[in-house]
Amino acid sequence: MSSSVVTRFAPSPTGYLHIGGARTALFNWLYAKHTGGKMLLRIEDTDRERSSEAAVTAILDGLKWLGLDWDGDAVSQYERAPRHREVAEELVTRGKAYYCYASQAELEEMREKARSEGRPPRYDGRWRDRDPKEAPEGIKPVIRIKAPQTGETLVRDQVQGDVRFPNKDLDDFIILRSDGNPTYMHAVVVDDHDMGVTHIIRGDDHLTNAARQTVIYDAMGWDVPVMGHIPLIHGADGAKLSKRHGALGVEAYRAMGYLPAALRNYLVRLGWSHGDDEIMSDEQMIQWFEISDINRGASRFDFQKLEAINGHYMRISDDADLVNAMIDILPEIEGGAEMLSRLDDNMQKQLLAAMPGLKERAKTLVELADSAKYLFAKRPLALDEKAYALLNEEGRSILSGVLPDLAAVDGWSAEPLDAAVRAYAEKTGLKLGKIAQPLRAALTGRATSPGVFDVLAVLGREESLGRIEDQAKGQ
Repeated sequence: MSSSVVTRFAPSPTGYLHIGGARTALFNWLYAKHTGGKMLLRIEDTDRERSSEAAVTAILDGLKWLGLDWDGDAVSQYERAPRHREVAEELVTRGKAYYCYASQAELEEMREKARSEGRPPRYDGRWRDRDPKEAPEGIKPVIRIKAPQTGETLVRDQVQGDVRFPNKDLDDFIILRSDGNPTYMHAVVVDDHDMGVTHIIRGDDHLTNAARQTVIYDAMGWDVPVMGHIPLIHGADGAKLSKRHGALGVEAYRAMGYLPAALRNYLVRLGWSHGDDEIMSDEQMIQWFEISDINRGASRFDFQKLEAINGHYMRISDDADLVNAMIDILPEIEGGAEMLSRLDDNMQKQLLAAMPGLKERAKTLVELADSAKYLFAKRPLALDEKAYALLNEEGRSILSGVLPDLAAVDGWSAEPLDAAVRAYAEKTGLKLGKIAQPLRAALTGRATSPGVFDVLAVLGREESLGRIEDQAKGQ
């Protein structure tokens, strides 16, 4: 067997790809790329009641949007149930597991007894060494592993260090249910072994599972993969991440206007770092990433930091790529459908020309689309409250005064337009801002926008002069 690294991401398809799962996938992807290995994808769909095709699709779409590719086809755990049964039965043959015929009533009695004695409920091993010939009629048995009863099970963890579990706490847990279906605990071990997984990176809520899974590996005489249990993500207030903190599906971050590269960069810093580096390219992350550098403490999700990183990625993005990314999310945002209906070739050219000014101040694609709305607005423009206040009698009179000077500009671009307005300011003794503010309000319907001369240049002569004239006349 080759010594090449194989990681895996193994989500349960009971909902979307949530942000914690996305980070786990990212860490597995980075480690596989860092070592020149592979990352496999397994859908843990043994829970038929809660698993759905829609969730599988959402998970695959989420990974693709985030830019995390996997090797080979996604494996369905459910479809491997015959193999899980085969291994469970092999363990019985080897004397490492046994058929247990305890009834529900007996199990309930055991639980009650443990509770009354102040012990955690444990199976008492009553069928561990009994002859199956004594089995009562009509009861379908489960298969239980023969867990070691003394000593401890050691989990050597790359993140948590050596974690020891007293074997008396593990009990003879079920690996195959009475209906012939495997338990999650058992299926995971068989799949990881058969898929050649060498490194398991997952949430530290699986740490106790790691001890039980080690018992199955040992019983089969299989190598235990290298494990790294990563702390969960908490909200900014230190509480466990919930929807109000940002425990949303990846598709929600897409709809909020975040760029995949920015989300990757933000997620990698949740629990792992490289010095004080905040901004890292994929190449740098891949080069630097080591499981043993993951922090033991929980990280805190911070929307402001995500926005700041996203703003950085937007500023360094190619303008044409940003136009396409913005157009992609228009169907999902308020007013986006109307913008799409007006999107023709000319409008795309205008968007591209406006992008250097638009992307400087926007932190998300949603903000970018919002600040681009002035391009799509129909005359006469609807004014927001602040723009309306700027276009009072004084504002309209300034527009009427500067309009002929703008109309006379030769070569409609930012520089000569800037020069014309400055000349008008000098001629009238008005401050530049006093002229720029009503101009901005008339051109965009808002009190804030990209630079007013860029806005004039992008809108073009005819549309700009038309909008200014509308407001000068008080339309």
